[in-house]
Amino acid sequence: MSSKSTKILLLMSVERTLKKLVSGVILDLDGTLLNTDGVVSEILKAFIVKYGKQWDGREAPKIVGKTPTEAAAAVVEDYGLPLSTDEFLSQFYPMLSDQWRNIKALPGANRLINHLSGHGVPMALVSNSSRSNIETKIFHHQGWKESFSAIVGGDEVKAGKPSPEIFLEAAKRLNMDPSSFLIIEDSIPGVTAGKAAGMAVVAVPSLAKQSHSYTSADEVITSLLDLQLEKWGLPAFQDRIEGTLSLEPWYIGGPVIKGFGRGSKVLGIPTANLSPEGYSALLSEHPTGVYFGWAGLSARGVYKMVMSIGWNPYFNNTEKAIEPWLLHGFNEDFYGEELHLVVAGYIRPEVNFSSLEALIAKIHEDMKIAERALELPQYLKYRDDPYLKISLHQDN
Repeated sequence: MSSKSTKILLLMSVERTLKKLVSGVILDLDGTLLNTDGVVSEILKAFIVKYGKQWDGREAPKIVGKTPTEAAAAVVEDYGLPLSTDEFLSQFYPMLSDQWRNIKALPGANRLINHLSGHGVPMALVSNSSRSNIETKIFHHQGWKESFSAIVGGDEVKAGKPSPEIFLEAAKRLNMDPSSFLIIEDSIPGVTAGKAAGMAVVAVPSLAKQSHSYTSADEVITSLLDLQLEKWGLPAFQDRIEGTLSLEPWYIGGPVIKGFGRGSKVLGIPTANLSPEGYSALLSEHPTGVYFGWAGLSARGVYKMVMSIGWNPYFNNTEKAIEPWLLHGFNEDFYGEELHLVVAGYIRPEVNFSSLEALIAKIHEDMKIAERALELPQYLKYRDDPYLKISLHQDN
């Protein structure tokens, strides 16, 4: 095939996948770039227990993406707190403000900001939070403030999301047509506002199992790690290696527990399950999906592993589970043994499958990808991580 024919085929492929040509990006902050929802939930638990109530997250859809006043009113009403909305805010927000400097960036946030900034793509940051609160939240995230050509807070417009005003104001400050923007949002009010502003919207839902509610978004993805900018005519990420994305390593460990009883029996894939108890904050930081890295068993050694985090939609789990698969043949179970994991990379988002056979085939494909990738220097180095070595000596 001639080089001209190859170029034509490539252009045709791009045209088929291109959703809309944009030239600027507007990013939401809370729940999209920062793990604000996890921090809010932890503080709400501590706050309402003083009134004999228990926060269990069921009301989260009523506060995500809302203005502070709207969110406060919803909590006061739903839990029957003996406070006015203003009293709630005056007590709750100082507790929250103390934690703003500790709010972590969500996976993929720094990658996205650095990539767009490096390619000179105009960016704006918008939030229903006040401008001063936005500044405080991003202060400790290096390079963020300088990367945005405009920052718009909820107190700088007459109406916050779901009104489109805040997005239109951002476009005005960048002196660009609203239709030339792609918005990345985690909340339904944000998606509604973006579409009303005449902009393309990618939704990254921050609420578990709520993707079906984002029907007005142009695209719904699991996390920023899955964002494909080339679909919108923006410069594509070029950092995937052998089908994987390198991550800042993170760590999780505990005794191996009995899982759902389907790993060996149904899938033919024995998993070494970990209890999610005590890891709620960690699990809120990391999106569902398939990861890989190294596993250290206290009495055995260090092994390659591939791991799913999520709800396993084929089996419709009722709770978020951590299911590592150690890529080694063991002759017996090792329930109760201490297992430490160093998670070094990401493969793909969690998806549903039409059949058990398709699920099993994909799991084996994930295994092969992890096996190959863990031989690469950037992943192989974590085999000697002290966290794995500590686990090996705990019982010796």
